[in-house]
Amino acid sequence: MTDSVYQFSATKNNGESQSLSEYQGKVLLIVNTASKCGFTPQYNGLQTLYSNYKEHGFEVLAFPCDQFGHQEPGADAEIEKFCSINFNTQFPLFSKIEVNGKQQHPLYQYLKQQAKGILGSQSIKWNFTKFLISRQGKVIKRYGPTIKPQQIVADIKKQLD
Repeated sequence: MTDSVYQFSATKNNGESQSLSEYQGKVLLIVNTASKCGFTPQYNGLQTLYSNYKEHGFEVLAFPCDQFGHQEPGADAEIEKFCSINFNTQFPLFSKIEVNGKQQHPLYQYLKQQAKGILGSQSIKWNFTKFLISRQGKVIKRYGPTIKPQQIVADIKKQLD
């Protein structure tokens, strides 16, 4: 039985594998992202959160995904360049993954089991679904794509205290 996100590893955008245990003791916001989505401007809000709270033990982990409307067609290097040029992102960017279906990343299978969506649904409905993770690696809350990063500041601060 998996009891925290720290038991998972993921491939970073540069191809290196990274254990999420490296983030132990930090508050995390895990987000599935896309470059050609109506919610893509949320990258600005995510970067603001990261800039404002990084020194307090907060990290944003972005997982690009192309499962919704083919809104993340690029290769990892293109995605990194897009995020850097357009949003000056400095938070960790991981390799493109699937968040639903048979090929879903095990981390997302765990996240969805821990925090279900609307009407108890486990599947991710769209890009920029966010999961807030405690310093102990537990899923605290799931936020739909329409919830902007600035709307969850109070929840983040509560975890940082």
